[in-house]
Amino acid sequence: MSATIRWRRATLYVQVLVLTACSIEAPAADARSYRGTVLAEPVPRIDFTLTDTRGERFSFREQTDSSLTLLFFGYTHCPDVCPVHMANLAAVLERFPYDVRSRVKVVFVTTDPQRDTPERIRSWLDGFAPSFIGLHAPLDEVNRIQQQLRLPVAGAGQTRPDGAYDVGHAASILAFPPAGPARVAYPFGTRQADWQHDLPLLLRAR
Repeated sequence: MSATIRWRRATLYVQVLVLTACSIEAPAADARSYRGTVLAEPVPRIDFTLTDTRGERFSFREQTDSSLTLLFFGYTHCPDVCPVHMANLAAVLERFPYDVRSRVKVVFVTTDPQRDTPERIRSWLDGFAPSFIGLHAPLDEVNRIQQQLRLPVAGAGQTRPDGAYDVGHAASILAFPPAGPARVAYPFGTRQADWQHDLPLLLRAR
């Protein structure tokens, strides 16, 4: 057998292996695979309707059920947790191809409706990614939703002489895979490398 024939057969064998590997669906991740915090009990994908930054009603379960949805409660004047979370997500999503990014929805619900008008929320989110969804409602309604999601309620701290104040709020992002409950949360301090590792796993979670 000539060297040329052997080389062609070897090349064909490698191609078959590659095609076979590509045709096998990657297995769903188990709890040990995630770099986020695996929840002791899944959090149901509850149904609630709030107002988005265009002034339209946004039904959470109906409009996110087919997507990997990253739900976060925060406020635009937040000095650290909120902008860091949003900046990290925006940076990581930008690294994925469009067909992946289009299957992920980032939903931000303000815990400071007194200052966070729809216009301000939209402007703030646009600084990270125009695709991020911003929602607005009275704080008592937002806190009711957070309680259903087993998150701590939000509350404003003491007002400073300049009129500014901080808002205590949950620092974790809940990750709802397509058509499923949230089984993993991502606390403040989650690195971009962790998001990049976990997002593909969450997209194929069952």
